[in-house]
Amino acid sequence: MQKFFLWLQEKSLLTRGELSQAQLLAVQGDEAVAVILVRLGFIGERELAQAYADYSGHPLLEADSYPQEIVGETPLPLRFLKQYHLLPLEQEGSRVSLVMMDPTQEYLLAALRACYGETAEFRFSVGLISDIDSTIERLYGEGRSAMGALVEGLEGGDEEESDVDHLRDLASEAPMIRLVNLILKRAVELGASDLHLEPFAGKLKVRYRVDGVLMESESPPAASTAAVISRIKIMARLNIAEHRLPQDGRISIKIQGKEMDMRISTIPTMFGESVVIRLLDKGKIQLDFTALGIEGDTLQRLYRILEIPHGILLVTGPTGSGKSSTLYTALQRLNTDERKIITVEDPVEYQLEGVNQVQVKAGIGLSFAEALRSIVRQDPDIIMVGEMRDRETAKIAVQSALTGHMVLSTLHTNSAAGGITRLLDMGVEEYLLVSTINAILAQRLVRRLCLHCRQPYAPDPELSQRLDLPQQVALQFYRAVGCEQCGGTGYRGRVAVVELLEMNDALRRLVLQRAGGEEISRQAQSDGMVSLYRDGLSKVIAGVTTIEEVLRVTRESEG
Repeated sequence: MQKFFLWLQEKSLLTRGELSQAQLLAVQGDEAVAVILVRLGFIGERELAQAYADYSGHPLLEADSYPQEIVGETPLPLRFLKQYHLLPLEQEGSRVSLVMMDPTQEYLLAALRACYGETAEFRFSVGLISDIDSTIERLYGEGRSAMGALVEGLEGGDEEESDVDHLRDLASEAPMIRLVNLILKRAVELGASDLHLEPFAGKLKVRYRVDGVLMESESPPAASTAAVISRIKIMARLNIAEHRLPQDGRISIKIQGKEMDMRISTIPTMFGESVVIRLLDKGKIQLDFTALGIEGDTLQRLYRILEIPHGILLVTGPTGSGKSSTLYTALQRLNTDERKIITVEDPVEYQLEGVNQVQVKAGIGLSFAEALRSIVRQDPDIIMVGEMRDRETAKIAVQSALTGHMVLSTLHTNSAAGGITRLLDMGVEEYLLVSTINAILAQRLVRRLCLHCRQPYAPDPELSQRLDLPQQVALQFYRAVGCEQCGGTGYRGRVAVVELLEMNDALRRLVLQRAGGEEISRQAQSDGMVSLYRDGLSKVIAGVTTIEEVLRVTRESEG
């Protein structure tokens, strides 16, 4: 076993100090070193299982392959199964299949031979600790899930939410702390971008947004609603006595060995406070345009626009379309010793070294507009405004661009051309827009196909004609299938589809004439802009995503 931990250090999955700390705790208690490493967050549970599989050469088995019923008569005591995180999968004569946490334990093989007999032939698989333990409990215990075991024995839901001291005590008890940690841990394991806790009559619904799609999970009982919400509010340093007004907070925590930033938002509903947690994995931040999905001619044009020392670059799209990631990637490219960059954000999502980031605080009067007024006196070269929310903010941003600053910001519009009409609706004069706007980038996020299970097919000729697909020979699309690698969804991760409207003389004339968004978009496409649909279609043909995904987010069937 010690060789395995040394191997983990060689692979930079573990440090010597982390191992020493876990070994010390193992000596003091009765838990395995590997279990302690996961519990302390030094290594992720799935990461550990994959490491055991790679090191031993045994396959990693997903939980959906575990038995639904007890396999025959096992000679292994329940205590033995729990202690070594071991589960019998199949037995046929002298051949026995088992899944376990750690297949490197030689003494465990000797114990198995003693139980099954010297002639037994064993086939081992590696599993996640929580999957093995929950299945053991379901099959051999009292049928309780991991969450069910935690909530058992919690106090009921007759407590008054106004009794702050009682709520604080409930939220600080070990079972409640473990319950909330389990919910957060599952969100990280699933790679969720958001976690929703929604109280309803008789139920606290838990849902995770994975690759842009909400999925419901096992929920704690409604009796625990107040304590669960209070625990999260305590972690985010919010006022647990306030149930009538929305609140916003933040949590920085290490889960499964990952540094996570969590933005917390609460809002009162009929049955309690609804909580949404935005999860930001610092280790997954990819400040690279190509990784985001911006490539080819569009990327080269964007690079050229970022070299213009003054003017405005807007990124538009609905909530959750990756606008902030695109802006941060642009800032990362522009962040040099020769430039001073200041941002005004609500909230600050990622911390960028060398960039002065200002957090909006509406409660004390520090709004976007108020912060912008002070920023222009700080002699910046580049200003990033998290969002142009109102006329005042937009006008100050335009004035900043006119005085020689580069301004980056976002707008909530459906298209690049819509960004111009939105600013006009805000009251920004036409002549100011044509003098300051350099470009507007609109984007959406589509799910990436899982490369392990995607299946090619030739689109129907009628579909090709209806969707105005390019008439290529042997045009090939891919469909989502689903496998263990992608959790059965057929997709893993997301990628952006974009359109980049670059301001030119023809577009300026249309803006001065207050032309509509459709007319502006047609002119931009005739000048070389690739529409959202066309960019998505290129990713479909490249096998990155499906035509269904592109139609879902662009909602158009023509370029």
